[in-house]
Amino acid sequence: MAQALLEVLVRHPGDVAGADEGGADRLHLVGEADLSPEPALVSAVCRESELPVHVRLRLNDTWTTTGGELARLVGLAEDFLRCGAAGLSFGFLDPDLRVDVEVTTHVAEAMVGVPWVFHRGFDDALEPERAWATVLEIPGLVGVQSAGSPRGLAVGYDDLLALATRWPRIAERLVAAGGLAGEHVPWLVRVGVRSFQVGAQVRPGGTDKAYVDAGHVRSWRLLLDDAVALAERSASAG
Repeated sequence: MAQALLEVLVRHPGDVAGADEGGADRLHLVGEADLSPEPALVSAVCRESELPVHVRLRLNDTWTTTGGELARLVGLAEDFLRCGAAGLSFGFLDPDLRVDVEVTTHVAEAMVGVPWVFHRGFDDALEPERAWATVLEIPGLVGVQSAGSPRGLAVGYDDLLALATRWPRIAERLVAAGGLAGEHVPWLVRVGVRSFQVGAQVRPGGTDKAYVDAGHVRSWRLLLDDAVALAERSASAG
């Protein structure tokens, strides 16, 4: 049976044990204010687990970057990889809120062979179908974190499900993220989505002041596995 990928957003080495014990497949490390963490933090998290760690690559609070920042970003990415990161999380939009192909491709090509995901900034792009068609052609891309709306899956779920239903390539690359709820999972799995990210959902009280809890993660692990098993049985029966 194919297994869904469960990615857990972590912010501290203390989050790692709960994610690992609960059955996560990948960690997504972000720093303060959802910017890049310090290399020392990356190293500390990577030492705590054998799970692959993808690290956020972002230096300011917008989805754009400058020429001066670009060299720093590439250097920082190299530092993260030396610290044990298995992949990266980045992506850039231009002033017109379209995927900045030139800048995003520059970073991707500087990290040849390194898997990367386009982070939730993708949801701020105008013309979602055009954004998807563009990003899927950038080398090294293994996923796009999306809720279908900057306001999360509570708002964007229906549009995101419709896109994934129409475009199997979107379903294959989608990492459903941003307010994921249990009721979203079976329908997304049914149309081919196999990657999911959770954050606040696996912290007691939903607050970053609490570490990731193994029991909460395990509940999501079981939910995803059950949804995939049911979808496969339905497909076989049909």
